[in-house]
Amino acid sequence: MYAKGTVQYAPLPLPDRVQKPDDQALADVLAFRDYMRQRHSVRDFDPRPVPEEIIAACIEAAGSAPSGANHQPWHFAAISDPDMKARIRSAAEEEERAFYSGGAGDEWLAALEPIGTGARKPHLTIAPWLIVVFAQRYGVTHDGTRYKNYYVPESVGIATGLLVTALHHAGLVCLTHTPNPMKFLGPFCGRPAHEKPVMILPVGWPSADATVPAVAKRKKPLDEIMSVFRAP
Repeated sequence: MYAKGTVQYAPLPLPDRVQKPDDQALADVLAFRDYMRQRHSVRDFDPRPVPEEIIAACIEAAGSAPSGANHQPWHFAAISDPDMKARIRSAAEEEERAFYSGGAGDEWLAALEPIGTGARKPHLTIAPWLIVVFAQRYGVTHDGTRYKNYYVPESVGIATGLLVTALHHAGLVCLTHTPNPMKFLGPFCGRPAHEKPVMILPVGWPSADATVPAVAKRKKPLDEIMSVFRAP
């Protein structure tokens, strides 16, 4: 993390080693691949509570992500307060009504048609938790000194990916929700102006009758997402 003044490089012996033989590595990663294929974006939540300790542990896992210059330019606002969730839903649905009434454009709306989304977002109040992800455009020290952050979108994207994975590992489901614009989230969450809201993650247990869009199970095959340049 950022520190004022001159900070010199100090090498530390690798504190943790998780390496394994090739055959074990392959078996483990294939199992992990199959496990992550069981992760689904869900809009149908069971309202039963999720212990705060589980949410905190998932966010701690996200906070272990690599980041530009190790500045860790992120903040996660975890919300279970019903009144606050209701205010967020109301503001988000106002933006979504404008989006779905034509603001998005025909091509975008057509792309969303197989997903089955609309302006109503009941999951924002039914899910026991909302996690709002913020990206810090720049940092500010305790004495008010401003400093530059680096590779902010990339760093926050990696951390959010770890968060989604941790939530899945806890047996929870979530949804990446991005109302546009999202400027209302900063004031609602008491965050400073230099933090940009990136998304809302409704989090909880899936309801007994939860569904997912059939199209969501269609993933690009490996040969479309991977290029290999082998050693001669």
